[in-house]
Amino acid sequence: MEVMLAMAIMAIALVGVFQSQSQSISMATESRFMTTAALLALSKMAEVEAGSTLETGQKDGDFGTDYPDYSWHLQIDDTQLAKFKKIEVTVRNKLLPKRGIYQLVLYKSTGT
Repeated sequence: MEVMLAMAIMAIALVGVFQSQSQSISMATESRFMTTAALLALSKMAEVEAGSTLETGQKDGDFGTDYPDYSWHLQIDDTQLAKFKKIEVTVRNKLLPKRGIYQLVLYKSTGT
């Protein structure tokens, strides 16, 4: 009887430990995505800012063989203020369909 009680307590404790481990792995994956996606979005945004013109429209692409699971979507729109454009970069991870989206928005003066 004592052995069965000890086994039951151990089983309950192990379920808690395994659940904690699973949650830790999930949080580490999400943290890695957020860090990588933020850096990729910033690099894409810098690339767009360095361009001479900000033409309204959309573009899609990926980050090549360095980041094969990541893709980007760029959208440039007019704003209510004539001298400003809205630049929106969205980075997606194909392996994380639910939480694998990171979005960066910038309002930039066109200088005209």
